[in-house]
Amino acid sequence: MPKAVLMDMDGVLIRGSQVIPGAVDFIERLKRDGVPFMVLTNNSRFTPRDLHARLMSIGLDIPEKNIFTSALATARFLDTQRPQSTAYVMGEAGLTTALHEIGYVMTEHNPEYVVLGETLSYSYSQLTRASQLIMAGARFIATNPDPNGPTDRGIVPACGAVAALITEATGVKAYFVGKPNPLMMRAALRQIGAHSEETVMIGDRMDTDMVAGIESGLETILVLTGVTTADSVDRFPYRPHRVAESIAELIDMPIG
Repeated sequence: MPKAVLMDMDGVLIRGSQVIPGAVDFIERLKRDGVPFMVLTNNSRFTPRDLHARLMSIGLDIPEKNIFTSALATARFLDTQRPQSTAYVMGEAGLTTALHEIGYVMTEHNPEYVVLGETLSYSYSQLTRASQLIMAGARFIATNPDPNGPTDRGIVPACGAVAALITEATGVKAYFVGKPNPLMMRAALRQIGAHSEETVMIGDRMDTDMVAGIESGLETILVLTGVTTADSVDRFPYRPHRVAESIAELIDMPIG
């Protein structure tokens, strides 16, 4: 029986601006029972405070302290590698705020890193500058490898797709900090004081959520309300411990 829960946000609790049925009851159950949990998102656009307010506006009350983004994971990683350094950043407030808070300076003049995150406004000039800096020696970091993600408008390109474009232009591959990198999973576990062998990971993607859980030693549950379909599960060389139609099936799951 798991004692703690890690879960993805997009495709598990929400889809675009809509709460997935069962998500409110599942979160309220965890809070009522005192179950340690963390909501993880590879989307780096928003700060945890922004996400808390955004989720509250659609009826889902997740405390700021229970939200962990790939932007936070990226900032913590860079702080361990080259503290108080410099970066050329393509991203939004979630990423720039996280980097400012660890003392990074944003610059396009000889930065140590090019850091790529999610944004709705990638421009050709930014892509060109990022590519030039990488070819000049800047190290290439990206918040997450997701090639696409679910929205109200359907599946749209995401950070991994843009990283692939830069890689094609420069010949340099990005180091992805977000899921499925175990770095993000371990950081989230430390924040809630949980151990991998006593934690379950709930996600909607086989290529990030499930492989991250498996490689981190967690029990894994795939829900079919996001990117992965039931028919595509068997295409992967690994399997989740359980497949559920949605988070609604897990409200009464034994935890604790």
